[in-house]
Formats: sequence, C-alpha cells, structure tokens
Amino acid sequence: MAKRSAPEVNAGSMADIAFLLLIFFLVTTTIPKDSGISRKLPPMEPPNDEDVIIKQKNIFTVLLNGKDQLLVEDDLMELKDLRKAAIEFLDNGGDGTCNYCNGRKDPKSSDNPDKAIISLKNERETSYSAYISVQNELVAAYNDLRNKRALQIGPQRGFREMDFVLMEKNYKDPKFNGDKDKLKAVIDQIRAEYPEKLSEVQ
Repeated sequence: MAKRSAPEVNAGSMADIAFLLLIFFLVTTTIPKDSGISRKLPPMEPPNDEDVIIKQKNIFTVLLNGKDQLLVEDDLMELKDLRKAAIEFLDNGGDGTCNYCNGRKDPKSSDNPDKAIISLKNERETSYSAYISVQNELVAAYNDLRNKRALQIGPQRGFREMDFVLMEKNYKDPKFNGDKDKLKAVIDQIRAEYPEKLSEVQ
C-alpha cells in the first residue's frame, strides 16, 4: 500500500500576518505616563564667596520620619494642622518691615515672608503618599496667603473677586480680554511679597 504524503502548509503569508499584527499592536498600545511633582529649579547664579547667614528663627523645620509621623519645630503635629502652622510662620512679620502681613508679629518667629524658609526633610522609609500630602499642605499654605493678598490688592488694580490662582489661570488663557500687562504686574508683586521658599533637605 502506497504511503500518502501529508499536505504541506503554505507558510508564505505567515510573515505578512506577523507584520500586520505587529503594526496593529504598535498602533493600539498606549504608553502610560508617570506624573511627578512639578518643581522648577532656581536659575543659575554666579558663584558667591560670601556666606549667606540665615537666622534659625527664619527656618520652619518639618521632619517626616519612616513611620509617616510629622515633627514640626520639634513638636509632633497632625497633617491637618500643618497648613495653619506654616501660614502663621510665613505671615508672622516679626521685624515689622512687612506692612501687609497679618500675623502675630512674634519676634521669636520669622522676620518677614521674604526671609522665611520652610525646610522639609523625610527619611528613606517615608511612604510616597505621606510625602506628597505634606508637600501639598506646604504649597497650599503659600497659595492661601497669595489668594488673600490677591483679593486685597486686586480690586484696587481693576481685578475684582479674583484670587491668585484665578489670576494665573486668566493670564495664561488666550481668551482673557482684560489687561494682561497689568495682571502680570499684580501676579509678580504677589509672588515677590510671598516667595515660595521651600527647601528639601537630603
């Protein structure tokens, strides 16, 4: 009895099919983007031989340990109280030079917002969520002070009921039909009055 030969599979189009599948997956696959913290590095400055002396009372120390416990100025603090404490420190006006500060003017606390620095330090074991939460509260303290200041000086410059966040949004909006030069001047003034000096210690 004669042996029947097995039918051959035509593999000529396999390369075309594989190529089409590869193109399909390349076109339909989405690559996730990791979102990080928006931080702007300070501009490059020429080297300065003079040592900058910062008084200890102008530094607001925030420590976050490996157990996600918050130590602010050597005292344990809950996260919900951090923003208020930071605002009191930044808006203190202890040396009397800040005529727009609404703080207690405590001579043992920060001299003025321009000299006030918030120093944040965390340990390697600190959880990412706790670190971000602390960052958010500290940045929110600056935003709260800037918003209040914008509502104070905005009406005098023709920008009624516009806080600092809305001012920045309107300035970036091409559809905004107000005076952008005047708005920019107000934004720059508020940024200069409450500069964000948030230092992260390694």
